[in-house]
Amino acid sequence: MPTPIEALQGVVNANQALPHLTTGGQPTAQHFRALRAAGLEIVIDIRDPMEPRGYDQEALMTELGFDYQVIVVNEGTMTDATLDRITESLRTAGDRPTLVHCQSGNRVGGAMIPHLMLDQGMTEEEATMAAMRMGLRSAQVLQWGVEYAKARAGK
Repeated sequence: MPTPIEALQGVVNANQALPHLTTGGQPTAQHFRALRAAGLEIVIDIRDPMEPRGYDQEALMTELGFDYQVIVVNEGTMTDATLDRITESLRTAGDRPTLVHCQSGNRVGGAMIPHLMLDQGMTEEEATMAAMRMGLRSAQVLQWGVEYAKARAGK
């Protein structure tokens, strides 16, 4: 049986962020089938449902029995409320095998910074480097994640 990261072979910026957390760009339907066989339980999709995927991802998630969550990250939703939802979803997931994906990994990287800093104890530098391995390339997305985490550190 493959591991989730092995199931994502060929997906842009596929990354084993934590033992139970895999991140990456947009998987194909075949990747999702392999992820299910690898024991993945939760999919957090941060793409807008209007972004093209080439197949009906929501229907496939239902068919495969994933706990499927859509938390849209785009210029209009880069708010504290969006990061509240993503962070809470990751906390609720605990150690259950989880995938967080967008199109390229860029938005995933920024959205994961608060989880890495607040819940995993990483420094800003460690979280930023981890986010870059996930595909983070945007200074704006980086700033969004870091500022959120800094504002909540110690609370």
